[in-house]
Amino acid sequence: MNKSILLGRLTKKPEIRLSQANNTKVASFTLAVNRKYVKEGEERQADFINIIAYAKLAEFVEKYLDKGMQICLTGRIQTRVWDDANGQKRYATEIIAEEIDFADSNKKDNNVAPNVFGGSTGVVTTNTESTLESDDLPF
Repeated sequence: MNKSILLGRLTKKPEIRLSQANNTKVASFTLAVNRKYVKEGEERQADFINIIAYAKLAEFVEKYLDKGMQICLTGRIQTRVWDDANGQKRYATEIIAEEIDFADSNKKDNNVAPNVFGGSTGVVTTNTESTLESDDLPF
């Protein structure tokens, strides 16, 4: 199984282009993902992971994502190999996005944000506060 789940922030505004093969929209961006552990006396380290989104998901990225936004992303790892102009072999490892959710809390009056599962758009609330009382819980 090839599945990755990442939580991180966009390092810059996504780049949008059309594929040469079939004119499909392609979005490229980098996600800064914090490492779990921090060594004492050091700042938290982050990994910068290249993300690619295609078709409807790329349209969603173009419309809603921007630099600094925190997202939760599900996708698959893909590697590519090619020869550059000098004949040198080049390698790239990327995440192909399959699902993107907002992870920032929405501080505006409108607590509704778009959500994408497998390329179809929907609506999800971003308010993380629970309104359930302890008596309402089923356990």
